[in-house]
Amino acid sequence: MTRPLEGVRVLEVAIYAFVPSAAAILADWGAEVLKIEHPVLADPGRNTAAWGVPAVVNGVSHLWEVPNRGKRAMTLDLATPEGKEILMRLVDESDVFLTNFLPAARRKLGIEPEDIRDRNPRIIYARGSAQGPKGELAERGGFDGVTYWTRTGASLGVTPPGAPAPLSMPGPGFGDLQCGMALAGGVSAALYRRERTGEGTVVDVSLMSAGLWAMGMTISGTSVLDVDRLTHQSHENSTNPLVNEYRTRDGGFVAMGFLQSDRYWPEFCLLVDRLDWLADERFADSAARAENSQILVKFLDELFSERDQAEWEELLSRQDGQWDVVMPAGKVRCDAQAQANGYVQLVQHEGGGKIVLVPAPAQFDGEAPQLGKAPTFSADTDDVLKSHGLDDDAIANLRVRGVIA
Repeated sequence: MTRPLEGVRVLEVAIYAFVPSAAAILADWGAEVLKIEHPVLADPGRNTAAWGVPAVVNGVSHLWEVPNRGKRAMTLDLATPEGKEILMRLVDESDVFLTNFLPAARRKLGIEPEDIRDRNPRIIYARGSAQGPKGELAERGGFDGVTYWTRTGASLGVTPPGAPAPLSMPGPGFGDLQCGMALAGGVSAALYRRERTGEGTVVDVSLMSAGLWAMGMTISGTSVLDVDRLTHQSHENSTNPLVNEYRTRDGGFVAMGFLQSDRYWPEFCLLVDRLDWLADERFADSAARAENSQILVKFLDELFSERDQAEWEELLSRQDGQWDVVMPAGKVRCDAQAQANGYVQLVQHEGGGKIVLVPAPAQFDGEAPQLGKAPTFSADTDDVLKSHGLDDDAIANLRVRGVIA
């Protein structure tokens, strides 16, 4: 298996999902990641429930496993002189330092970019934040459901006009994982630069910056029209009825994506045996279909309701053009195409629990990363300390004094 980051050492001082997910991606690509947790407080992600999923199910915490698979973990109280010195020893041998601690905490602990880079000038310092490192909100924290989703216009972008409240994200960590991907990409670019120049770099990604990137075309559209929001694309008033979702007889949905509608419309009419639509001037070309979209959408609603979803899959597979079935997340994890490409993987735990994990989307030489479980609390503390010359008595002394767990 090609592991492009093999030999890269990553030191993570972060909690929850955004920045830890970036480290998990680096681990997927072959990096050795060591996660630092407080000996008492730990990472809250270990015991967080969301979207109706309990914090722990059969010994497995899904909000912990997803952004922390493939890592080693140790505990360290960075507020103590001993803990800080051990951290700096780890900094000496690391290629990347990742954190999402707020600026005030970073200053208090002495882990700002200048602190870490004074110790190791070649290190890549990667920092995840809510609203970015500059401006009046730089000191304030955030979460993906608050910052990535709401402040960037995404929530209102999917909310129909007149709805009682903006729609929420589709699931936990939706924004965190997108932001983590951006940060992992930034780290990789910085590592490449260091190989060429020998210089370390400070990499910044925020929930806001990644969310704005995802909304980039929408934001540009509002600037062109000088409006606050683009027109909401409703089912009934689609400007292109061949780019829409239609309910099938058995309650499923098919998503049509014929952007080049003039190209695909004749073949589609032949496929569904509606030659009368070809002769209908109301549907003669894309402009006519847009003008009469409500009528055509109603016809297509009736058409799709005549067959089950599986029948539509078989029928549409006979023609060119882009379409797919609409699937819930629970079915996607069992999808044959996803499994064939290693896009979903079942990870078994020693205690009998199991979880489906999704690897980082980039593959190298046609192979998906092979995922493992996330580390138990303080699992590698003793091994890491022994590798730095501490004996059993010294480790026990640190544990008694609360520097480690």
